[in-house]
Amino acid sequence: MADVSAPSLDHLRTFVTVHRTGSVTRAAQLLGLSQATVSAHVQAVEAAVGFPVFDRGRTGVTTTPKGVELARRVAAHVDAIEDALLPGLAESAAPAVHVGGAAEILSVKVIPRLGELIDAASAPIRLAFGLAQELLDALAAGTLDLVVSAVSPQRDGITAIPFYDEEFVLVAAPAWAAADPEDVPVVAYAENLPIVRRYWRSVFGRAPSALRIAAVIPDLRGIRDAVRAGIGMSVLPEYLVADDLRSGALIALEEPEIPPLNTLYLATRSGDAERFPAIAATAEALRRIIS
Repeated sequence: MADVSAPSLDHLRTFVTVHRTGSVTRAAQLLGLSQATVSAHVQAVEAAVGFPVFDRGRTGVTTTPKGVELARRVAAHVDAIEDALLPGLAESAAPAVHVGGAAEILSVKVIPRLGELIDAASAPIRLAFGLAQELLDALAAGTLDLVVSAVSPQRDGITAIPFYDEEFVLVAAPAWAAADPEDVPVVAYAENLPIVRRYWRSVFGRAPSALRIAAVIPDLRGIRDAVRAGIGMSVLPEYLVADDLRSGALIALEEPEIPPLNTLYLATRSGDAERFPAIAATAEALRRIIS
């Protein structure tokens, strides 16, 4: 039997970086290595653990289930070793708290009050934007400490607390005030109209039948700007359009007695809030700032 050595710290750092970026090319850029060296490091890790850690595809790499579990076990340790070896870093700064969430809510609600979050944590804050499932994957893998999630995490090892209800509003520019909503073109987040369909079922008791999509913009702030410019209508969180509704730049096409809501969850790895005061303090500050 071949004598396979345990992977070195350099090899594990390369593995973790490829896992986090999903790209050999990007990992090579971040690490200052050639792509060939990155690939060789990954192969060394796979030889040591005895299973593939990535599935290679045309658009990048995807971590295998066993690779995700390996990243979950080693990422925090690799980070801690590197932090300890950086001259003066351990003495000069507290470990950063890594927070993930949708770009819109973090940008609108959290970033303007980022100083409060930093003060509460007594540590640097690192923000990451993304979709709920990919952020929860990062949380499970140890690359994030907290996630503001738009879905309820149903995962072992993750603790989630519901803390805020997003209220959704069907909005358009004033020029569409007299129009039937079914006749107004839609500015959508995705082709399958996930937010609009949820609103229609909640408010009208049925799926929309013949809506026409004017544009697809995978950013709610961009959707707001397009709707404000008169392109059509969309369903957006109230916090994102409150100022425009007050100023008259946007109008609500419907005002249901009970508006559709979406619950946000604050997710951490189970036990981390009890073990790490900075994570607990950051979680409490996020609840206060967003709510």
